[in-house]
Amino acid sequence: MPPPKPRVGELLAKKAGRKLGVPVVAAHRAVLSQPMDWKNLPKVLFPNNPKAQEILGKDMMSRAACFWATNCIRGCSIRANFQSTTVLLPPALATGNLDIITDAMVREVVLDDSGKATGVHYIDKVTRRDAIAKARVVILAASTCETSRILLNSKSRDKAGLANSSGQVGLNLMDSVGTRLGAHIPAMEDLPPMNEDGAGGLHTYVPWWLVNEHAKLGFARGYHIEMGGGRQMPEVKNFGYLDSTSPGVYGRKLKEEARRYYGAQFGFSGRGEMLPNKDCYSELDPNVVDQWGIPVLRFHWKWSDHEIKQAEHMQQSFAAMIEGMGGKAKPLSGADAIQRPGEIIHEVGTARMGYKAAESVANQYCQTWDVKNLFLMDGSVLPSNPDKNPTLTILALAWRSSEWLMEEMKRGNI
Repeated sequence: MPPPKPRVGELLAKKAGRKLGVPVVAAHRAVLSQPMDWKNLPKVLFPNNPKAQEILGKDMMSRAACFWATNCIRGCSIRANFQSTTVLLPPALATGNLDIITDAMVREVVLDDSGKATGVHYIDKVTRRDAIAKARVVILAASTCETSRILLNSKSRDKAGLANSSGQVGLNLMDSVGTRLGAHIPAMEDLPPMNEDGAGGLHTYVPWWLVNEHAKLGFARGYHIEMGGGRQMPEVKNFGYLDSTSPGVYGRKLKEEARRYYGAQFGFSGRGEMLPNKDCYSELDPNVVDQWGIPVLRFHWKWSDHEIKQAEHMQQSFAAMIEGMGGKAKPLSGADAIQRPGEIIHEVGTARMGYKAAESVANQYCQTWDVKNLFLMDGSVLPSNPDKNPTLTILALAWRSSEWLMEEMKRGNI
């Protein structure tokens, strides 16, 4: 769909990037900028399923295009913003084939004597009672770390956890490489008041532009750059900059300074590809359990030189962009600038897919090698962590795997 228009700071960043050879391009976000084509899209998505076309068509028709009124983070009553609760679940419920059990803390996957999955054992958080949800097929989509925790806590014929004959469950844990840098931009002072809230999030970003220069850079793969600033609805923490721009000022002068300087901050954030390494993994903690009595994960982490060098390159790129916009910035070293593991919350890995059962947990359809009716449809199966946010890739893999699963069930193979 057409992207939202760039704002002042983003236009300045684009101008600076042009001089530096850094492409600042439109960000096509998961927010409807125009009404959905509810008459034709369902036929494309479900060509041989009239019922699905009817349900999805009605659902798409009820979603409105964004009118840029409120920040996306605060929720979206018109369903323009993509959220699983407002976009994916309503049409699924409309099929009549979905039951949702809330407040269910899954402890383990349950197996029969043949090693086939028969359901999940969970604890009702409200009553604290144990229960079993039975199923012909079990799909774990609990998010990377929780999926691996459920597998490691599940009983199987070996003592290494469920679907773990390869020993790979919990290994290859990754998060996005992240760092940030921002500064005061004098050219953005005294901006006229206008609604930038409803635009919700970035309107432009920088895709990886040095794909052919890795020999010079000293690290593999790359990163993208997100950016933001301007006159969104302020929070108390946003006014910390007045301590440096207007120290000791109060009264009417303070209000004038706030109007002058607010919105003149602009920052850049990097999101880079991490490669799996042997030092980043999770395992069950032998001594600690949660309030439900379920063993928790213990994490091990060490950034490699690949990620450290990448973070340093981010800092240098951000500083050059800020200076090109007329600001001043001091880039940090990669080791000092890189954000903590888990902070970007793009965790993937821990149950990677692959071509060989001895080296992976699942095949290309997210089916575990060891348990044919157990599937993993979240970020746990990703063998590496791309520089893009992983959500759309996870959704695409889950859709592809679900269609394959349905065909296998029709054939009687599962």
